[in-house]
Amino acid sequence: MTLPQAFLDIPLAHRGLHDRAAGIVENSICAVNAAIAAGYGIEIDIQLASDNAAMVFHDDTLDRLTAKSGPIRGWPSRDLTKLRLTGSDDTVPTLPEVLNLVAGQVPLLIELKDQSGGTGDAPDDLERAVAAALEGYRGPVAVMSFNPVMVANLAKRAPLTPRGLTTEAFHEGDYPGTGVDNLALLRDISAFQATGSCFISHDWRDLSAPRVAELKAQGVPILCWTVKSPEDETQARRIADNITFEGYAAPH
Repeated sequence: MTLPQAFLDIPLAHRGLHDRAAGIVENSICAVNAAIAAGYGIEIDIQLASDNAAMVFHDDTLDRLTAKSGPIRGWPSRDLTKLRLTGSDDTVPTLPEVLNLVAGQVPLLIELKDQSGGTGDAPDDLERAVAAALEGYRGPVAVMSFNPVMVANLAKRAPLTPRGLTTEAFHEGDYPGTGVDNLALLRDISAFQATGSCFISHDWRDLSAPRVAELKAQGVPILCWTVKSPEDETQARRIADNITFEGYAAPH
């Protein structure tokens, strides 16, 4: 299993090609359409609805991007798809809706958000939902998560879909519910082989980490997140094979 070449050739628009000032909200249908029109790949986030549907949404709560509050997991998909994103005419989309729209036109990188409250074990309802949505999909697609347990579950639920780990420096202050030993394992990307991963997407500010260099030397594709300026892109590309970007028009 290898990462399709398109993921190395085409910059990935972070949460779609969004522009809040123009009414194009992250992870929305408009943001997906804008990325396709501009010829960019797309990175999206997935959360779980109360009826176990895969929803395209970053946060685990609705507060930041809608007029409602509380966990997205508390809402059924039929209601979420009617819930307007603040400052937009779009509503919260489902993963099948986005898959039908992209339809293989550009590479699609799908990040599953943690459902355990940390980086531990939890029922694999989200992994199952994503795997079901991807059945029969044609086109360059890959899945990833910060949580290695979820990536391992994806190996079982969607074994033919390229998968990887979303990685960073994992500073203790950023993960108050995660133990020091577990953070060290995450920092060392120790689950790479056990999860059957074929790429990482690493924080661009930490690309100089020795473990990243080690994986790159082994031929592992190195993606990175989230580049926000041409200057930062120049620095990131010294190591990364491709970028996830926002806030400017990445050359391609």
